[in-house]
Amino acid sequence: MAKSISTVKTFSATMAKDRALLGERVTAWLSERPELEVLQTIVKQSSDRKFHCISVVLICGGSETAAQE
Repeated sequence: MAKSISTVKTFSATMAKDRALLGERVTAWLSERPELEVLQTIVKQSSDRKFHCISVVLICGGSETAAQE
């Protein structure tokens, strides 16, 4: 049986320092929401001549109260 999606959260960073800390931001967010289960993770990188952007999208299942945050 497929699990229901209750939450979709996107993290993104363009500046080098922010990109380096992106994993810690994702980990902290998840640790504050133990009721969520990550069902899928999507990581994308995009860039132009000056900037590089990293995006992490978490698709999560869990309690309905988590979806209201």
